[in-house]
Amino acid sequence: MAHLHLTAIIVEDYDEAIDFFVRALGFELAEDSPSRTNDGRPKRWVVVRPPGAETGILLARADGEHQLAAVGDQHAGRVGFFFRVDDFDAAFLRMRDAGVEFLTESRTEPYGRVAVFRDIAGNRWDLLGPAA
Repeated sequence: MAHLHLTAIIVEDYDEAIDFFVRALGFELAEDSPSRTNDGRPKRWVVVRPPGAETGILLARADGEHQLAAVGDQHAGRVGFFFRVDDFDAAFLRMRDAGVEFLTESRTEPYGRVAVFRDIAGNRWDLLGPAA
């Protein structure tokens, strides 16, 4: 058996990113542990994930100019993350009320309901739900 365990999002600040994913998206904070860079500088190992999910997101603080330049543009302006929920309307309203920036109105596609939003770093996501 195999599964995708983690994917990383480069962020500017750990605590702001944790707040966004936990408060605005409803994720759980799975881990927040002290760690070190390859050259010994302090960092944190921060993982968030939707409740009950196996796959998590490593929130990686940008280290250096090259990584700072990638914050919010990890997928060159395309949607790069897809967050599927069972109750689209409830999630959409909760997220909007929490200040999440939606770039599109919700719409129905053959694969279900969808609306594009931006995360704390500026990356684009699809909020996906079942067809109405």
